Amino acid sequence: MKLDAFLQGTHIGDAGPLSGGVERAGFHGLWLTETQIDPFLPLAVAATTTTRIRLGTGIAVALSRSPMLLAMDAWALQRASAGRLDLGLGTQVRAHIERRFAMPYDRPAARIREYVAALRHIWGAFQHEHRLSFKGDFWSFSLMTPFFDPGPIEWPHVRVYLAAVNARMFRVAGEIADGIVAHPFSTPAYLREVGMPALDRGLAKAGRSRDAFDMTCPVFMLVDESATFAADEAYAREQIAFYASTPTYRAVLDHHGWGAVGEELSLLARAGKFAEMARLVTPEMFDGFVTRAPTYAALGARLRERYGGVLDRVALYGDATRIAPEKIAALTAALTG
Repeated sequence: MKLDAFLQGTHIGDAGPLSGGVERAGFHGLWLTETQIDPFLPLAVAATTTTRIRLGTGIAVALSRSPMLLAMDAWALQRASAGRLDLGLGTQVRAHIERRFAMPYDRPAARIREYVAALRHIWGAFQHEHRLSFKGDFWSFSLMTPFFDPGPIEWPHVRVYLAAVNARMFRVAGEIADGIVAHPFSTPAYLREVGMPALDRGLAKAGRSRDAFDMTCPVFMLVDESATFAADEAYAREQIAFYASTPTYRAVLDHHGWGAVGEELSLLARAGKFAEMARLVTPEMFDGFVTRAPTYAALGARLRERYGGVLDRVALYGDATRIAPEKIAALTAALTG
């Protein structure tokens, strides 16, 4: 199991020092999510200031972008990073796609399936394997003149990861993607009992092997020896409460019998009472989502115990850059056994 850092984006001006620090600390990869900034912008900086770490979008919102624009950005990052891009894509939820981005959201699973097919067709055209000629139910692409063609690169296979929470998306990812970026609002039990069986069905339908597929997930962690323990605990509670209030993620709560708590949290969120939400996170919920250990070395062993046989890569959710390199080294050693 490899260790990644998972950050809620970063300013472009900070991307060079931040990604360099992640690389020097010994992380396998860096995932930047899309919240307040387009993750492709800081990753472009990281691609030119690092040489080893994998660079991922965790995730980029696919349905807010034309597949052509995203294909071009990914192609440029793949070229700049010498083949180190992990393209994590997600559908987002209906409210954000329709009301924040003003884009259509109907049939999201069918859309993301076609989106990935369109990306791979476009990249094939960039690589001059065929002419651009894609026609689907949602998108069609047929014009690529030399002036706009970025041309072939040395690393034409871009690894595509799909975000997955519900069983349907785990299955779709197994059919068409190179990996999954599971949601931090996933317990080990949910991944084992819901996610993995659905993934296996998708892989089997496509005649694909699990060996060629990567499972990664950002996880909440709490370490007793951390100098910021109290803040870390409060942050984890706030994040769990926020995700639990979102109906799209209710399947995870329902699987554990915590659906009623999710309903209460949704009511508080709709009323704008965000400060009151964290108190509803029960001890059982907190323990389900958060991996706690006394030391960073013990955290590595605990992560391996909880996620072994499920995750190929595990990402620390939060500001992993503040953890001392020697602690990361101890964590990594314990994680890999």
